[in-house]
Amino acid sequence: MEFRAKKKCINPSCGIEYSIDNDIYRCSCGFLLDIKYPDVPNRDLIEIFYQRRNFGGNIFNESGVWRYRELLNFIDVDTESLQECSKFLVSLDGSEGRSSRPYQMSKVAKYVDLPNDNLLLQPEGYNPSGSFKDNGMAAAVTHAKLLKVKKIVCASTGNTSASAAMYASNEGFECDVYIPRGEIAPGKLGQAFQFGAQVLQVDGNFDDALTLSLELASKEGGYTVNSLNPFRIEGQKTIIFRIMEHLNWNPPDWIVYPGGALGNISSCGKALMELYEWGWIKKIPRVLVVNAVGANTFYQLVNGLFEDTALKWNEGRVNTDLIDRFYLNQQENNIVPKTQATAIQIGKPANIIKALRTIEFTNGIVEQVQDIDMMDGMAIVGLNGFDCEMASGSVPAGIMKLREKELIKKDEIVVGVLTGRQKDPSIAIQYHLSKSNKYSRPPRELVN
Repeated sequence: MEFRAKKKCINPSCGIEYSIDNDIYRCSCGFLLDIKYPDVPNRDLIEIFYQRRNFGGNIFNESGVWRYRELLNFIDVDTESLQECSKFLVSLDGSEGRSSRPYQMSKVAKYVDLPNDNLLLQPEGYNPSGSFKDNGMAAAVTHAKLLKVKKIVCASTGNTSASAAMYASNEGFECDVYIPRGEIAPGKLGQAFQFGAQVLQVDGNFDDALTLSLELASKEGGYTVNSLNPFRIEGQKTIIFRIMEHLNWNPPDWIVYPGGALGNISSCGKALMELYEWGWIKKIPRVLVVNAVGANTFYQLVNGLFEDTALKWNEGRVNTDLIDRFYLNQQENNIVPKTQATAIQIGKPANIIKALRTIEFTNGIVEQVQDIDMMDGMAIVGLNGFDCEMASGSVPAGIMKLREKELIKKDEIVVGVLTGRQKDPSIAIQYHLSKSNKYSRPPRELVN
């Protein structure tokens, strides 16, 4: 079958196209690939998306991913046919993205010095496996199903393995997950086991686990569902669609994400570029990426802290030699990523070049925050009655930092994405047991 959607090299000077009926993720020139569609979607679909919220028993209307299926219809399914959608589209009974939308959180707004109406946070921890990964996994496993693969493979700091294992078990696939030994939250590791994955522990960090997983998947067979897979990026675009829908498709001034492997930043940029190109939005939000100080590759390179040279997209003419020299310098000086926010403890972001494109398109900023800042951010979200993991605490921490620098203005609308829920209770316990922490609620000792 000939599919109209194509995989296209993101390097403008290359632009090679590939069919989607294979698992090629990287162009022969070395750059990653985008999914490209032949048609411009009609903006009248906005009303259809809204009507689908009354899903009427159709799980694909209930799904926060497949509700927007015309905008990621890479397999040319008849989007109005429940029978066809059921045959081709992968969903956990409509639960991915279903409860994910922006919320006001008054205590966080006060923490970052913004009016309550100007700050919205979108908790992706409401996804079935507890993180944003389910958005992309629904699309990636749909593509895997199309290729009739038998096993999916990923490297993970935890959330990817949980999501991959959940979708694999539901679809009857085998699932191998490569994890850095001792560097994964117990709650996330427990999910991988619970959903029947084969866990392979790697001596090293996430970057080592990813390298090994790609090598063995190539040799032994297996479909990789890490975010270098462009279909993962397609599913994660729906995070932006839900933000826009909540705001009646009037873009905010800022969209804020934690920065790890940078797949979310890449999907955000692709979604915004497409919506702007289609004429669906007239304003481009600025994107803020927040690194942990202990895992700040993107921060260092974008802000010119290595060799006094700022890494830029530069219309696709990326100085990849600078990236290579940075990684070599890290290796020679035995510098490894280290933060308690293990979800973003990544030294070699797989999507760094796509993320550069996002930063250029949105006039974005990359900031860094300390671990204690992320813990404060996590705690203040919790005091609003919402749950997020430590990595997501980087979002309010990063917003506050830009407010202090007056880069985010008090009258601007800011939407932050809380990428996952808390799966390592020891972090919250550790934080609240210490009376010195800003928002701690230590237990009271009662004397009989």
